[in-house]
Amino acid sequence: MSEPQDAAARRAVPPVIAYPPETLPKPDMGLYAAARETAVKTAEIIVPPREAASIEVPAGHFLRIVSVEGPQVGDLNLFNSADLSERFYSGKTRALHGTHVSTGDRLWSCFPYLRPMATVVADTLDWYGIDQYGGSVHDVIGTRCDPYTGRLLTGTDYHHCCHSNLTRALADARHLPLAEAETHVHDVLNVFMCTGFTRDTGQYFMKASPVRPGDYLEFFAEIDLLAIMSACPGGDCSSEHSSDTAACYPMGMEVYRPAEGTLAGWLSPDRNAYSRSHGRIL
Repeated sequence: MSEPQDAAARRAVPPVIAYPPETLPKPDMGLYAAARETAVKTAEIIVPPREAASIEVPAGHFLRIVSVEGPQVGDLNLFNSADLSERFYSGKTRALHGTHVSTGDRLWSCFPYLRPMATVVADTLDWYGIDQYGGSVHDVIGTRCDPYTGRLLTGTDYHHCCHSNLTRALADARHLPLAEAETHVHDVLNVFMCTGFTRDTGQYFMKASPVRPGDYLEFFAEIDLLAIMSACPGGDCSSEHSSDTAACYPMGMEVYRPAEGTLAGWLSPDRNAYSRSHGRIL
């Protein structure tokens, strides 16, 4: 079809930010930084290549995800440790903070809870910004590599994709049947992954992650968390994922406890205050 006469004018309409962030509750980054100075490591776990692992992060503690050997991306799921129905909501996090997150951004939980689960307090890759292709690091736009899409595209089964890795790790952490655990696995934060959308076709792309050993992304746990992370079978995701051909490396998850008294005044956020009436009288 031919363009309408006013096509250029329609395209020229300026965009409007859908969810202005100015009224969001602000994290006290100064308080978190001061508490982190005296924090001590209380737990750590290594996530093997092409596998997933879990760790408990009490509210008021810090979770550090670290590159330990080579360039590797990880797919992160977060749950309320006491209630798996409250889990990370990548779509709303994206709507509130943008396609990629870094220091000062928060990871939000799903409906009906919708509260901060964790706050990003440190990111050694925050220098990367947005590159010439529109790529950036730590995205909340991708889902996770999974065996269903693999079967759809290639007709084969691959069991060490991130969805399956997360499913097994959650099943082990909470002693659940695989089928039940799978229903809780959700869209991820792609830690260290460099992604964007192509300018011409709008397709999701990935490119070699800029992460190097020693780099880390660190969070402050706003509520009690169960963190589960998969070391993606795509390695640094420079060419492919869901295969055994990419060079893959382990990743680390570390938990730090602040010294007593250093979080004076901080309170774990309450559940969202919406009445859940949905327009009907209760």
